[in-house]
Amino acid sequence: MFTGCSHATSPLRLGGKWTAKIIRCLEDGPRRFSELEVPLRGITPKVLTETLRSMERDGLLTRTVGGGVPPRVDYELSALGRTLLAPMAACCSWAAEHLPELEGARESYGGPARSSAS
Repeated sequence: MFTGCSHATSPLRLGGKWTAKIIRCLEDGPRRFSELEVPLRGITPKVLTETLRSMERDGLLTRTVGGGVPPRVDYELSALGRTLLAPMAACCSWAAEHLPELEGARESYGGPARSSAS
């Protein structure tokens, strides 16, 4: 039994729908809130705010408030957040390599329309 990181004490919240996508959006440098909303089509402002706060709390990004009216707020990956880019790239590479196997397994299981109650 693996006891290194129990579900209850896991320090990292990467399982959410938006965290990895936000990391990718910030990969090339800082962005404003409105600049994040464009590539993250479908995210509500409330969920984006909550996710950014959670990521800031976890030390994955920094939030910088600048001058102006309204104030300019930029979000940027922290050094800690940038360490996630390599493992995320490895996961994407693995998924691309094994996509036919994954799709085949899903199809033989019952396809995407199969409900969990079946």
